[in-house]
Amino acid sequence: MSQANIPNISPNISITREDAVNLLLSSIALEELGLSHIINAEGEKLQYVLGTLPGVSTTFQPTITDLLTINESVRDTINVIGKKEWILNEKLENVLGTDVTRGPTGPQGPAGTTGSSGGPPGPQGNTGLKDQTDLKA
Repeated sequence: MSQANIPNISPNISITREDAVNLLLSSIALEELGLSHIINAEGEKLQYVLGTLPGVSTTFQPTITDLLTINESVRDTINVIGKKEWILNEKLENVLGTDVTRGPTGPQGPAGTTGSSGGPPGPQGNTGLKDQTDLKA
């Protein structure tokens, strides 16, 4: 067997915060586009089974069982797409909530000087116990 050929890829990637947000928005848009294609395919599946798909003629005559099976398949697919849509919506809200104008956090500054306690002293407290004889009294 031959050895694996690993390409020499530089790990240094330089993008701005704004570029990162734009890439995230683009990824959400592409996922939405993919989901829309799946929804369209499910619609065409139903049209095919019902014999109403434009430009396609079929002699297939589905039974009620066939229709219920196809309907269940489409319903399950739409349910999964709905869950994916919820996740994409959360992702979109997080991305849109990002402040792209804020730069990276800088280094921590030096500690400030210690000031006075700021208030007057409290009242004198009770005297504590000296030894075991104070407990008997």
